[in-house]
Amino acid sequence: MPNGRAMQGNVISNRYELEGRLGSGGMSSVYKATDRVLERTVAVKVLAEHLSDDEKFVARFRREALAVAKLIHPHIVQVFDTGVDADRHYIVMEYVRGRSGAQLLQAGREISPLEAVEIGAQSCAGLEYAHRQGIIHRDVKPGNLMVIGGPADDGDSGRGEMTVKLTDFGIARATEQTRLTQVGSVVGTAAYLAPEQARGEEATPASDVYALGVVIYQLLTGRLPYEGSSLAELAIRRENERPLPPTSYNDAVPETLSAAVLRALESDPAERFGTARSLADGLRSGLAGQDPATVDSEAPTAFVGAGPTDATRTLPRTDEEPATPVSPGPPPRPPAQRGPRPAAQPAAAKRGTSAGSVVRWILIGVLIFLVIAIVVGLVALSNDSGGSGDIQVDEVVEQEVDGQIQKLEDFIDQNTAPE
Repeated sequence: MPNGRAMQGNVISNRYELEGRLGSGGMSSVYKATDRVLERTVAVKVLAEHLSDDEKFVARFRREALAVAKLIHPHIVQVFDTGVDADRHYIVMEYVRGRSGAQLLQAGREISPLEAVEIGAQSCAGLEYAHRQGIIHRDVKPGNLMVIGGPADDGDSGRGEMTVKLTDFGIARATEQTRLTQVGSVVGTAAYLAPEQARGEEATPASDVYALGVVIYQLLTGRLPYEGSSLAELAIRRENERPLPPTSYNDAVPETLSAAVLRALESDPAERFGTARSLADGLRSGLAGQDPATVDSEAPTAFVGAGPTDATRTLPRTDEEPATPVSPGPPPRPPAQRGPRPAAQPAAAKRGTSAGSVVRWILIGVLIFLVIAIVVGLVALSNDSGGSGDIQVDEVVEQEVDGQIQKLEDFIDQNTAPE
């Protein structure tokens, strides 16, 4: 691949000086580096050399940079630059000083329910934002959650304020772009794949909700909800078994929080929390001892380019950042007490009641008109009468008017009483 800039020693593109490897996987390696131009510390991800000739992997790697570079959010690791140097593709990202969720689990560090919920809620904030931009992570797992402070704080002052950032959207797919995988192929870490992904179906925001539910379960219990030596075994267990509640392994987990996590792990996407934001609300409510079932389940996030399915529908794209809480705040408002809903009044009955009211008021209007006509007629009769008969006619008119008015008042009272 032609490129005038060569990788010289530990310097990429004559700008990024590599200082040490931060981690590696089958697809790429990540290095801590210094940006000589902006004089700041960055992280550089370099595609594995043996994959540089694989057009599909190269396309996926470049797609990561293009998709994630559009995401500017406090809970997503920002992408600064991308390029090719000596036929090696690289991405320059924000350098995060912290530990991944996988490192926390490997260290055996105790993670409290409060910390687990905060990690989950902040991850939800980043996912919700990405979903609204039309991007699904597709590979949510402990290794892709960077935790700064909190349980990752090794300082003597104790665990400080915590910030969580999602990283490695390496197999994320912008929904408005061409699919990277075909039906039947599966991408991602098997233990965190949603059942629909394991079947080779298209990933949706609900798939990220499921994967994050697995991560939170693991943070709370130190183990996975389902374990198996192969994807097939995991799929069979998911179809035939239900995971034990987190409370079975950790007495410190409230029953309500346990219920929220299990809801995120439902096999049917329609039974999960509708959005990442509603998952965050359910986790916070569960931690506070409130039934997560009382959390309003929002409609699944719609995103550009997605074909209408049972779980999603296409809506205009919005760049507005969701108001998902991303830091500890006051406890959620207590939900209304659940109870039997009053039976809904049949539509026909409602229409009948409304029609009856209209008829009553029409009759009242007609009666008022008749009374006025009678009064006018009697007054005219009084005016046409002469002599000694005037007083008698006036008395008749007065009595008749009083009687009609009394009848009108009685009719109104009878027909406008509260139902």
